[in-house]
Amino acid sequence: MTPAPPVPPGTSEAPLAPDAAGRPATPEAASPVTPAAPPPPSATSSPPVAGPDFRHLERLSDDTGLFEHARNAVVRRQHGYCTDDVARGLVVTSRERAPSPGVHRLAECYLAFLTHAQDDTGAFRNRLSHDRRWSDEPGLGDWWGRALWGLGTAAARNPAAWIRDEALITFTLGASRRSSHPRAMVFAGLGAAEVLRVRPGDGPATALLADAALAVGLPPEDPGASGTPGTPGDPAWPWPQPELTYANAALAEVLVSAGHLLGDGRTLAAGLRMLAWLGETQTTAGRFSVVPVTGWRRHGPRDRYDQQPIELAALADAFATAGDVTGDPAWRAGVWRAVAWFRGANDRGAVMWDPATGGGYDGLTPYGPNLNQGAESTIALISTMQHAERLREAGHSPGTEHPPEADRPPEAGFPRQGGRPRRGEPAPGPEDPGRPGRPGRAARTGLAGLAGEPPPGRAGAS
Repeated sequence: MTPAPPVPPGTSEAPLAPDAAGRPATPEAASPVTPAAPPPPSATSSPPVAGPDFRHLERLSDDTGLFEHARNAVVRRQHGYCTDDVARGLVVTSRERAPSPGVHRLAECYLAFLTHAQDDTGAFRNRLSHDRRWSDEPGLGDWWGRALWGLGTAAARNPAAWIRDEALITFTLGASRRSSHPRAMVFAGLGAAEVLRVRPGDGPATALLADAALAVGLPPEDPGASGTPGTPGDPAWPWPQPELTYANAALAEVLVSAGHLLGDGRTLAAGLRMLAWLGETQTTAGRFSVVPVTGWRRHGPRDRYDQQPIELAALADAFATAGDVTGDPAWRAGVWRAVAWFRGANDRGAVMWDPATGGGYDGLTPYGPNLNQGAESTIALISTMQHAERLREAGHSPGTEHPPEADRPPEAGFPRQGGRPRRGEPAPGPEDPGRPGRPGRAARTGLAGLAGEPPPGRAGAS
């Protein structure tokens, strides 16, 4: 994702828009000064978010699909559409139990786009220009995985039977393929989990979810994992990869889902432990401070900005899934913390959405929010607020959630899953994460068809 343009520090009203090159509107904002300390974050200082707001998503969409980019709230048609974002749009529109006519039309449009993007082998094209010409060949990058996530969600949750039926057909064809890219497999696995929750025993979905868990692997410190002989796992880094990059919580979520739906307790426990650690290591003074777009490598320095809304949406999804699977109400604290990030409980004390448009801001910079309101960030906002609405409907609120252990510090609040999760930066040590473990009892199909696809897409820029 392109780094977000800076915004003048200490600005209470929305500043002037960045120019076409993404430069700040004022010379002061462009000066290489050290940002002022953030004001105390408050989740109650922003306008209330009553529930998911689809106004800006409708603004970004036409009868073909969903435009990827915006400058401020104005769509940038010259950048066209992408399967990545259309699939995300299908996820959130299909989650609505009683969609408005406008939201229902969006789901129809996004489903039609994905069926058009798919070829007869199950792969997907990703980029369509405004003149409706594809600029790439079908592949199995992140967009393939997200397409299956959107289709699986539509097949399981959309209230329209004909959408569910068509989505399942398109999902099943795509589920016959496998990607060599772990995150593409993770996103596809989330779609497979959606299908299995309503169609237990579905063969293609079962095989895909098992292979998605296999692509993630188990953290090397897991007692049953097959780490490098003689090299114990590092309890300060209970993660199966040496780096956190983007949508990190989705990796833990797919293990939680696979362990639960495929009857594999070891994989379930590993996913929960990874998620607890991820929540704590990205929490500062009771608020989320997520790994930024530059990522964070084990034993390496960790930048603070630019933080991306996709990270909060992935955390909210994963915490909600963990709560559903375990029945432990402590996981709800993570959902509310993600909601609070958008409302101002973040490292800049900045509200991360525009109440005038319903759009989500594209990133949190040292100077405040990047005011562009693209598709990825707006969908991240909608997705997170859907979880908040679901909790409120069940009678829950942020003030009713409590950490499971009274003696834990403010940055805690997540259930402990086998060993004390580490907080803060990892201590120096041998950089050898070990080989990921294999998931236990689950159906597998072999990781076929891995060669020849283009590299995975990074989280979409806006």
